[in-house]
Amino acid sequence: MQSDFDRGVRSAQLGMVTNAALALVKLIAGVVGNSYALIADAVESSADIFSSLIVWGGLRIASRDPDDDYPFGYGKAETVASATVSLMLLGAAFGIAIEAIREIQTPHHAPAPWTLSVLVAVVVVKTLLARRVDSVGTEVGSNAVKADAWHHLSDAITSAAAFIGISIAVWKGEGWESADDWAALVASAVILYNGLSMLRTALWDLMDRHPGEDVAQAVRQVAERVSGVACIEKLLVRRSGISYHVEIHVQADPHLTLAAAHDLGHRVKNTIREQQPRVRGVMVHMEPYLDGR
Repeated sequence: MQSDFDRGVRSAQLGMVTNAALALVKLIAGVVGNSYALIADAVESSADIFSSLIVWGGLRIASRDPDDDYPFGYGKAETVASATVSLMLLGAAFGIAIEAIREIQTPHHAPAPWTLSVLVAVVVVKTLLARRVDSVGTEVGSNAVKADAWHHLSDAITSAAAFIGISIAVWKGEGWESADDWAALVASAVILYNGLSMLRTALWDLMDRHPGEDVAQAVRQVAERVSGVACIEKLLVRRSGISYHVEIHVQADPHLTLAAAHDLGHRVKNTIREQQPRVRGVMVHMEPYLDGR
């Protein structure tokens, strides 16, 4: 489990370093090359730095062991980080949209053609970074890391939109100077959609929504294979960061002694945790199995 947290932290650190370098390059290119789309991209990359920092902090807190103050652990810190990054995506989308509309209404010169090469490099770097971070998020089961990946991908999207806008402005010439501003406006809509999608997932986790039948079914199958288990009456699973907490009602022979039932409950708990590493906590309720009733 700790190795998963460490992988998530390393992906956040990689994102911070990459975004810092890209933000500086895009800001300089945008100012010198007269492209608001590139400046908007620089703002997006700057926001990505803080989003990676938030993910880093959330994962570090979530990796702590349970204590007296937080007996169920600190896993929700990862979910809070995911929600915060999603809100930052929404903020970036609105900010870019407002500034793009202002630029559309303000007469200005067309962007310099050489800015296209900068955008190509940005799209390639951010697409590769987004794929790598998303892969890590999927493997370690972190929605915060996946939200960070979306932040990187949104940067690639705004850069691709800027490339199209600047290309049109350069190709069409006079009267099309605002094409890259329109491109930034379209890109903001894409970022807004992604932000809302990630925020919805984070809110589901904060409200302990059922994580999916695939997770519950895997836990059920493990418990049913434990010798002495007659039936699983009820199974509740909730997500806490990159881990899960399980409450399971196990039915067994009603003639078992209290000690034997207690031992069976421990075997169910230990087997689930051994075969499902992402399950951090298991509460077992032992009940008598009455066939047909």
